[in-house]
Amino acid sequence: MPPKILKKTPLAWRQLMKEKTRLAVAVAGIAFADILILIQMGFEGALYDSSIQPHRNLQTDLVLIEPRMQTLFSVKSFQRERLYQTLAYPDVESVTPVYIATGQWRNPKTTLERAILVWGVDPTKETFRMPEVNKKLSNLKALNNILFDIGGVPAYGVDGEEFKKTNNFETELNSKTVNITGLFINGASFAADGNVITSDSTFMQLFPSRKPDQIEVGLIKLKPGVNIEKIQKKLAANLPKDVSVLTREEFAQIEKKYWADGTAIGFIFGLGVGVGFIVGIVIVYQILYSDVSEHLPEYATLKAMGYTDGYLLGVLIQEALLLAILGYIPSFFAAIALYNLAAGATMLPIAMTLERAVNVLIMTIVMCSVSGAITMRKLQSADPADIF
Repeated sequence: MPPKILKKTPLAWRQLMKEKTRLAVAVAGIAFADILILIQMGFEGALYDSSIQPHRNLQTDLVLIEPRMQTLFSVKSFQRERLYQTLAYPDVESVTPVYIATGQWRNPKTTLERAILVWGVDPTKETFRMPEVNKKLSNLKALNNILFDIGGVPAYGVDGEEFKKTNNFETELNSKTVNITGLFINGASFAADGNVITSDSTFMQLFPSRKPDQIEVGLIKLKPGVNIEKIQKKLAANLPKDVSVLTREEFAQIEKKYWADGTAIGFIFGLGVGVGFIVGIVIVYQILYSDVSEHLPEYATLKAMGYTDGYLLGVLIQEALLLAILGYIPSFFAAIALYNLAAGATMLPIAMTLERAVNVLIMTIVMCSVSGAITMRKLQSADPADIF
């Protein structure tokens, strides 16, 4: 005997398929709402990821920063001796001071100046986890040599293909002549449209008002096998309170929290998602309402035959769920295509994630279910007495 469920008439499916034009319009409307939500969430995630990319690229186990530091855009300095004090602990293998400041880059083609983030590092130590940077560190030992972030905005005027022909590019940074001797890719972020890496000696020449004993970030590399959380707590308890001891990811999350909570960016993207959600509810409601209005006599007949409002609500919810799935599938693939297009045009790390895909699918199901529940008010007006 076939399962009982297979004997039931797929009423919801047949209702939708009866008017194929209306179904196509409904699917297109839901897909549009989903694409709007996915694009908003995609750009939000990409912008947050780009803002913390430099933090995650640091070659370190623990990070020392000034406790009030919130973003690379406005860094706070602390005494370099605090970093060297950590060497007194046997679990600490090495430390590396990092200088960070915002400089003025001159586009050699247009002579226009633009802000750029400058990282001053020890050229004898691997400060970053980027192989293209570590291979070129020796170039930074000579004064006025820098490595340039080719993943930044094009307005800096550096052509990667042109550089590869000569392996040399001269311009000005803070009104001082500098030579690009290598390229790397980090990308633009909220804090800066681009980055350059140079030696600590060149950094001091570019920013003569800076003091060598004042640093922005201290990198602490621990010995293999050491419990990172344990040594972090020990350092935090014993070092003066003018520094904070963080893991690399905690350091990154401070930057993300600043842009998400300390600015209007999080609200703006959240508003876009909310608008897309409401648009979807309205579209599905209009489709279901039209369907119910057109078939009101049939629904009244079903009531006269003994079918309850609960059964009819189930049919509406089934229609809503079918619309949710049918609308989500094209929006998913369209969003991936738009992500790839946006990534190529903006250099932002925008891509579909499993978490985002599942969340939007759930939102779509909720969106359509809410519309079905609202439409039930119209369905309840189907009175058999009006028909017979």
